[in-house]
Amino acid sequence: MKRYDMGLVFSGDDFMLREKFYSYPWKKYEGRWAHEMGLVTYGSKHILLWAKPAWARAGAALPKSRVSFGPTVGPAHNPRFNAEAMLEMLRGKRLVFVGDSLNRNQWVSMVCLVDASIPLAQKSVNFELNGSLFTFKATEYNASIDFYWAPLLVESNCDGPYDHRIKERIVRVQAIEKHARHWTNADILVFNSYIWWTSHKMKIQWGSFESPGEVDGDYLEAQRIYEMAVNTWSDWLETRVNRTKTRLFFVSFSPTHERAEEWGKPADQNCYNETEPISKEGYWGRGLDPKMMRIDPKMMRIVEKSVFELRKKGVEIQILNITQLSEYRKDAHSSIYRKHWSPLTKEQLAKPQTYADCIHWCLPGVPDVWNELLYAHLQKY
Repeated sequence: MKRYDMGLVFSGDDFMLREKFYSYPWKKYEGRWAHEMGLVTYGSKHILLWAKPAWARAGAALPKSRVSFGPTVGPAHNPRFNAEAMLEMLRGKRLVFVGDSLNRNQWVSMVCLVDASIPLAQKSVNFELNGSLFTFKATEYNASIDFYWAPLLVESNCDGPYDHRIKERIVRVQAIEKHARHWTNADILVFNSYIWWTSHKMKIQWGSFESPGEVDGDYLEAQRIYEMAVNTWSDWLETRVNRTKTRLFFVSFSPTHERAEEWGKPADQNCYNETEPISKEGYWGRGLDPKMMRIDPKMMRIVEKSVFELRKKGVEIQILNITQLSEYRKDAHSSIYRKHWSPLTKEQLAKPQTYADCIHWCLPGVPDVWNELLYAHLQKY
């Protein structure tokens, strides 16, 4: 019997994505996930080595048959991810993923994809700035692949890389330099910011966190504060980025699969125990369906507008369209196999779907596709 638990194909078959590209993630997506044979990315030892410090425990359960994902566009195939070619493109350069834990998910994937091509003595990983900056170095190539934790892009009370589970989120919408100074010299910047903005209301702080008397601020809709934060980020790119050196990308929003009624199952279910992708072509989850006009599509348009304005001003930036291709993969999340930071209760153990992670993704898996798209963009332009 075939099983695609954790997004992995235990039968030895592999998924290949067949997709048609569009400039922006909220345009109609056409394609499907198909089975392909013999596509290998990386082995479980690399997942254990690089993903364990973050969140995943799935590596311990990986079978010998590994999964690889790759997009094709119409009749012509995109280039398969080639670790040596990627490292050559990064020779003498610094690639930085900036954002939340989903961007860290993509960073771990990228490191795993290139890791096996680098001798042990010529690579290292370091955790700096109290864990806010993860740096993977490939010595022979004089290259680094970094992740910087900035879940809201601008300063917030969620900036602690470990202590950030804060119910009342406070955002300094005009303050980005504290973060930006750590990625200013990057040659390739890959941003994301979405999942932390799904609260209904958030608080703005106009002063610094170091000045207790300046904490008072306004409570506004999260979408409005998101727009202000994206504008601050956009202004920084316009005035500070080296336009002749730095390649810029914004990763579109990664979907969640927390409501099984969206794909026709009982309302109290989620991604737990899902073993197949959604097969309905053109499927949108309720939170990302443009017709529903919920917060998500509105936030997408904020990014689209910002990118359009940057391009008009001569700042080239690409949006990595990962939203709908990932929307199909209800079977590929970390689910119950992730690392748990506190002991599970008896109630949780009796009902696994209550603690299943339907936000992050298992590796090998969907984030490998995101990196194949990034690889294709870097090769093309």
